[in-house]
Amino acid sequence: MGTQCLIAIASVLTQNKAVKAINLNRPLLYSQEEETAVHVALMLKNNSPLVELHLCKHEIRSLGVKRLCEALYENCSLRYLDLSCNKITRDDVKFLGELLKQNRTLEILDLNSNRIEDDGAIYLSEALALYNRTLKALSVVSNNIRGKGLVALSQSMKINMELSYIYIWGNNFDEAASTAFSELIQAGRLKPNCTDVEPYEVDGHVHLAELSHGLKKHYYWAPSYGEVNNTAANASLAIAAVSEYF
Repeated sequence: MGTQCLIAIASVLTQNKAVKAINLNRPLLYSQEEETAVHVALMLKNNSPLVELHLCKHEIRSLGVKRLCEALYENCSLRYLDLSCNKITRDDVKFLGELLKQNRTLEILDLNSNRIEDDGAIYLSEALALYNRTLKALSVVSNNIRGKGLVALSQSMKINMELSYIYIWGNNFDEAASTAFSELIQAGRLKPNCTDVEPYEVDGHVHLAELSHGLKKHYYWAPSYGEVNNTAANASLAIAAVSEYF
């Protein structure tokens, strides 16, 4: 899909009465103007049936994040927002942090493979700890977050009991971060099948190993491969039955 195709799709979806999930990932973009994100944001202001939206590899940066967040202040239906593999930085995450302070709809936020760093993780953790009680799953995989930001996210989970799924692999773990998530898992606050890390100890030091759990196993309303006996195996829309939305 190119820019004009995406703009056309977004325009049509302003009149949407039936589509509940859409994948607009990996468009062929030849501009840095973020037109596609702006048009998708305009669509979100008027689209009430849409519950799941994937915007992976849209080159989304500050303007795109700002426009999407402005739209989501008005949208009361979207549960799953995928912004993975974009160019979202720590400053851009401020918009998402402010949104989470007021949003009462989003349940899944995928920020995999951006660059939110420690400051971005702290913005999110503050919103999640003090304000938001709706988000259930968060992915910050491969975001150049270090110990300070990861510890802040772990602390937010001690306060916010609704956030049950968190994916953090691909960041820069120090012992403080490893210990913090190990304690969440050992205490039962974070279930082993609700994250993508597993603690282990070597010579008295705690480390984290990667697990294969992630948000995409239940992509598009149903498992993408085989039957899943344990619907709590990871986040996505298995968090709540689809029928609960409608």
